[in-house]
Amino acid sequence: MEKIVILGLPINKVPFKEIFFNKIMLLSYILICFAIYGIYDIFELRYFSDVATSHSLALEPATEGLKEAIREAIFGHVGEVSREVPWTLFITNYMYMIYTGSGMIFLVALAELLNIKIVEKLAASFMVFGLAMVFAGLFTIATDLNMLNIIWMFLDPNVNTGMWLMLPLYCTYIPFVLFEIYLILTQKRDLAKKLAFPILLLSICVDLIEYYIQAKLFSMNTARHLWTEFPGLMWYFIISAFVSSLGIMGVLSFFVHRSKDEYKKLMVLLRKALLFFIYLLAIYEVVGYLIIDKDWAFIILFGEFKELFFGGYILFALVLPFLLLMRPSKYYVIPASISVIIGGYIGRYLFVYGGNANPLSNRFGVGYEMYNFYDIPSSFNYVPPHLGEICIVIGSIGVVLFIYKLVDTLFSVNKKRELD
Repeated sequence: MEKIVILGLPINKVPFKEIFFNKIMLLSYILICFAIYGIYDIFELRYFSDVATSHSLALEPATEGLKEAIREAIFGHVGEVSREVPWTLFITNYMYMIYTGSGMIFLVALAELLNIKIVEKLAASFMVFGLAMVFAGLFTIATDLNMLNIIWMFLDPNVNTGMWLMLPLYCTYIPFVLFEIYLILTQKRDLAKKLAFPILLLSICVDLIEYYIQAKLFSMNTARHLWTEFPGLMWYFIISAFVSSLGIMGVLSFFVHRSKDEYKKLMVLLRKALLFFIYLLAIYEVVGYLIIDKDWAFIILFGEFKELFFGGYILFALVLPFLLLMRPSKYYVIPASISVIIGGYIGRYLFVYGGNANPLSNRFGVGYEMYNFYDIPSSFNYVPPHLGEICIVIGSIGVVLFIYKLVDTLFSVNKKRELD
């Protein structure tokens, strides 16, 4: 294939039709159309609902309810994060995409450091897919944040807020990963290996800072003990992200690398890594639910979430993949990978929605709790996902496929890299 070389980077000369109208791209467009509809649906609810009328203004111009209705009409907050409204499917998808994508990048950088040749040869495809998932997570959270909020994050930055801290975090992290991919694609292996160490450190920092940012946001919900009492929450995010990341890498390997000589060895490596992190995650879950507030533990283990916890998360993330991977065959790695992908997402869902499940309590009597935000009694504070949220989550998969296929068409990231 004819190529153009820019700054040492070979770019494939591909016809426009072949770039944007292949089968994967057409599938991504269909999925992105779901996201477009979801965004329209959410924005219509936020900005165009008939929440305040001229009749109500004339009858009761100064009531608190009407003031709130006007605020809703002007700014809107349907599906957004706030201390009054439970966190939503947006947050579930954001956490899954960001942590899983960052986990893939972390694991590839670790393989570079450990000089694992199998992963080194295929590193470009894994890193690009991981970065595509990071972008899909940012796409999801951008919808959730509300465009007015995003604009004011730039116009009136508050560096003490968790949301604002995401800006310098990803503005640093993403270019760094892009440079690492550039080094891999240009066969600058020595420099790439030298950069692998700071990439690994930066990946660790991203996970640490991500936890810090989430903690800043969760601190507005201190009455929801699941989020504040889960032990070593950062490590839970990291370990569970590694399980999902290895699942994604397994499925990606099947579709992209199964014809390569390294495929069998790669499956053996993924099988061992999955077993190790599934084992760690299982221990973590047992310890975690012995420590957290019993009200939250009982709701998830024996209450409204028990079917989803045992029949979804435990089955798909732990039991089924463990039984499959105990068989020493590469053919069981793929179904195990699919299982942990599903189970990992259910785990994120349980964490986000489970944290909203218990009645809110005035546990500390400080901060927001001083102003009685948590006085409204509720036996089960659960808000099911809105159709718009579901459509946007489906569309985020299209974002991943679009970015990955576009980069692969232009730069052949699926191609095996020969090592010096």
